[in-house]
Amino acid sequence: MTGFDPRLDRRDAMTLMGAGLALAPAGGAAAAEADRPAGSLPASDSVLWYAQPAASWVEALPVGAGRIGAMVHGGTTREYLQLNEDTMWSGGPYDPNSPEARDALPTVRQLIFDEKFAEAEALLSEKVMARPLKQMNYSTIGWLVLTRLGMTPGTPPTSAPRAISSEVTPATALAPVPGYRRELDLDSAIATTRWTGDDGTVHRQEVLASAPHQVVATRIGADRPGAVSLALTFVSPVKDAAMTAGRTGELVLSGRNDAAQGVEGALTFAARALVRHKGGTLRQDGDQLIVTGADEVTVLVAMATSYKRFDDVTGDPLAITAGQIDAARGHDWRRIAQDTTADHQALFRRVSLDLGRAPYADLPTDQRVRRGEAGDDPSLAALYFNHARYMLIACSRAGSQPANLQGIWNDTTSPPWGGKYTVNINTEMNYWPAEPTSLPECVEPLVAMLRDLAVTGARTAQVMYGARGWVCHHNTDLWRATAPIDAPSYGMWPMGGAWLTTHLWDHYDYGRDRAFLESVYPIMQGAALFFVDTLVQDPGTGHMVTNPTTSPENRHGGLSALCAGPTMDAGILRDLFWQVAQAADILGRDAALAAQLRSLRDRLPPFRIGAQRQLQEWQQDWDDQAQDRHHRHVSHLYSVYPARQISVETTPELARAAMQSLNIRGDEATGWATAWRIALWARLRDGNRAHDILRFLIGPRRTYPNLFDAHPPFQIDGNFGGAAAIAEMLLSSADDDILLLPALPDAWPTGSIRGLRARGACTVDLAWRDGAPDSVTLRSTIAGRRTVRFGGITRQIDLTAGQVMRLRGPQLRPA
Repeated sequence: MTGFDPRLDRRDAMTLMGAGLALAPAGGAAAAEADRPAGSLPASDSVLWYAQPAASWVEALPVGAGRIGAMVHGGTTREYLQLNEDTMWSGGPYDPNSPEARDALPTVRQLIFDEKFAEAEALLSEKVMARPLKQMNYSTIGWLVLTRLGMTPGTPPTSAPRAISSEVTPATALAPVPGYRRELDLDSAIATTRWTGDDGTVHRQEVLASAPHQVVATRIGADRPGAVSLALTFVSPVKDAAMTAGRTGELVLSGRNDAAQGVEGALTFAARALVRHKGGTLRQDGDQLIVTGADEVTVLVAMATSYKRFDDVTGDPLAITAGQIDAARGHDWRRIAQDTTADHQALFRRVSLDLGRAPYADLPTDQRVRRGEAGDDPSLAALYFNHARYMLIACSRAGSQPANLQGIWNDTTSPPWGGKYTVNINTEMNYWPAEPTSLPECVEPLVAMLRDLAVTGARTAQVMYGARGWVCHHNTDLWRATAPIDAPSYGMWPMGGAWLTTHLWDHYDYGRDRAFLESVYPIMQGAALFFVDTLVQDPGTGHMVTNPTTSPENRHGGLSALCAGPTMDAGILRDLFWQVAQAADILGRDAALAAQLRSLRDRLPPFRIGAQRQLQEWQQDWDDQAQDRHHRHVSHLYSVYPARQISVETTPELARAAMQSLNIRGDEATGWATAWRIALWARLRDGNRAHDILRFLIGPRRTYPNLFDAHPPFQIDGNFGGAAAIAEMLLSSADDDILLLPALPDAWPTGSIRGLRARGACTVDLAWRDGAPDSVTLRSTIAGRRTVRFGGITRQIDLTAGQVMRLRGPQLRPA
């Protein structure tokens, strides 16, 4: 059973992307549009649909409930529900901090100041880097396989429904399945498959992941009594996984997680499936449950591990899953589905986006992606935006782990880059859309992780640096490891915790909840104290700089990534020091520390413009000698976006230098790096340039058929970054200023968005016509003055808590 390589039958092995551009079949998109409930988005903007089953993992459709998730392939004779639980990682609690680091770092610093980078790298590798050098992996639990009995199996292809390919490659289409439609409704959070069998029977399968009930649930039915016959089993690639005896009608997969990097597996895990049927019979046959002649079958799957905290693995997953199944078994499918959809819609329906509609909106989603670079399907951008919000809700809920490099969805025990939390951009990007697109609850897992990192990072700060506070380098994992990993050129970057901490301020600034600020202030203070203790004076400039560090993950003219005081580090520290000082003022504490941080902020390296008229990435003008002039990271532009230290209004010369840097780097990059470029051009007020790059992002080179971002391979950060960039094109806010349509492209002349959030606890509904505001509605939960801007028009609005204020037309006149 372990190491299972699932095979698809011929009907399952349909095309990755259809060869033609056939319009929707009868009963397809048009019929689905007519069936949409009142208050929901149009199907073209909120339904992914396909005319064939998934032939690969990046065609399968994701469902998730924060902690648990599944990928639905939509097979007709065999269905694979690939299963994930967010604490299913390799290894166990471990201490990666090198006890030799503290004594070695002064020598390393001097070598870097002397530009002896090779010697510095060698010493870092020997004395400073983490032990082990790599962190643990996020893992799948396995698959629930449902084989339909009595159907023609066909001939399986030679490969499994694998996930992660290095590039997007169209496959050759096979004959279509009669009456087939596979869809994911982003509004209801239910994946549905329908098709007609050889005997004319219409079959239907629905799959959801329920946050209220903590199960993945599947309902299988047909339009003819007694037509459902199934064999169900678990399979798993985890080495120590086995089927164990379950209670009546149950299958249980359980075992221990894999070891990794010399760290033994410390977790036990369980996946428990309960099978319920109407009509027919149920029996157990070895590792399978077999249902014969049923009218309808419902399967409930619960998953858990023994993980409680990064230093506590004493949970009982068998008991946890038994309790979850017992709690859910008292509800029928209808109740579970209603509760799940209502819970999801309470978040999802806060925002609706309308960018217009083209005839191509009726095509299957894979065909729309195929022609996405044409840019003449504006509702594809809306679908992409809605899909990202759907996935953030599905993979980051209160009590779950934060979204990792793949959100929650991963089909292997060793995903690319370990499926970790890469915190030199990727984890931060995952949460860029949370605040502006009205999903602040989804940030809770990130806040919880920061509380953990402040503990583990304090040990790294003390052991490695002899410093107060806490630090996290460029990656962390389930066990909250914070030491530098991989290699000095990647891992010797101490800013990950500092950048993550800016999200705490953002969460406060959008909601203005003083109690929240009070609760996270110790984390913010600790992040700042680390740099109070570790910044050193640059002997050449007198500025206070980070050293050793890198500008992720780019090598400069010295053929090394190591450096002192790069532009990104200074930008992050400007934000961190200012935010901690502001928080201290608001809370009425630590006046001396606030003054010290403001003084230290003034001594950070200034922005510099280089010989190419670009914003320099390093203190030295090394940009034209960099190993990769088109590097995917644009780290030195942090201060443009997500920060606001450089803007066309306040620092026009620096903004022009940032544009030049972007021109040099180029528009096309990996998925997440492309999303960052869109956000940067939006912040720099060039909507048409942003839209041109968005077309590339949502086209076939950077988006898989299921709308997953193609790094390649799959990384979810590009989805989230793309959604945040779209929001930035339509609304931008700083302090209590709200800028309307700051980067509206010509391709979206008329449209509307409801429910975007601005800083200062303000919600904005906006409709525009011919590129200018038509109506604006503002709501705030706190009283205060807001400045609303469009072009050269400025309006000062005094809001009271709960008040609704409406403005009309391009002149923003009160309605």
